[in-house]
Amino acid sequence: MRVLVAGATGVIGRQLVPLLKSVGQDVIALALADPNGVLEGSGAEVVMADALDRAALERAVVEAAPDAVVNMLTAIPAAIDTKNLDKEFETTNRLRTEGARNLLDAAKKAGVRRIIAQGLAYAYNPDSKDLANEDTPFWLEPPAQFVPVLAALKELERLTQEAGGLVLRFGHLYGPGSAYAADGSFTQGIKAGYVPLVDGGHSTFSFTHAHDAATAVVAALDKTVTEPLNVVDDDPAPMSEWLPVVAELLGAEKPQSVSSAMAAEAVGEWGVAYMTQLRGADNSRAKLHLDWRPQYASWRIGFADELMGKGIIA
Repeated sequence: MRVLVAGATGVIGRQLVPLLKSVGQDVIALALADPNGVLEGSGAEVVMADALDRAALERAVVEAAPDAVVNMLTAIPAAIDTKNLDKEFETTNRLRTEGARNLLDAAKKAGVRRIIAQGLAYAYNPDSKDLANEDTPFWLEPPAQFVPVLAALKELERLTQEAGGLVLRFGHLYGPGSAYAADGSFTQGIKAGYVPLVDGGHSTFSFTHAHDAATAVVAALDKTVTEPLNVVDDDPAPMSEWLPVVAELLGAEKPQSVSSAMAAEAVGEWGVAYMTQLRGADNSRAKLHLDWRPQYASWRIGFADELMGKGIIA
């Protein structure tokens, strides 16, 4: 199978490209640029194109003639100003709407048979502590900064499903190149003691190692399922549980406890919601329909490996 990975230099893409090669697929790695040399020596056909340039993207996809297209298009900053999340995600929002539309139209013209896109498993409505399955509605009244982000995610899912594709909803991504990597912005914030437990830290996080995200994509390529699937680990945990463990792994001080009012001054409404309201996700359907299991079934093992330099792919 010829598989085109759009967004091949991203956190998932850099794991997915070599994994696809290792299982015998022909890979076309599509990216805007590769300043860090992520794709060098990958063995993939490398194509540079801007997903927001409709004509250029169409030429690239049609010339590549893939059988499958994997949409991993994002432009998420390495460090996010949560007070201005809407502005920080402006380009990513365009990629999830305009870019996705361009990619899907090009894929249709190229006769692509399978489409897989990257969604989000922590945008569910936080009205319950129960794990969210794929039928759970998305956030009904999200913080203002998250409104355009959520709208773009919904449009991405609509476009993908209309094209007969599958959206894999990933949890909080960790692994090389992520904000939770050893050198990532969030991890460095924990190490410096800048990440507190806000109002007890009740947000439930469902993590996904980037390599597990990649294995789910590979598993989905030869399946026919089109309903969205939560691709997360087996160990959802409140922030009050996982943050002290990660801090200890980093040799950092125990996280301080602060009120939401105090935190809001530093991180804004979305930052407070992120640390107090998020809901965990249930991965049962992904396991069933993809015959998939996360290699890192728990963030406890995954973070220990990553932060001790023993990760699957360093």
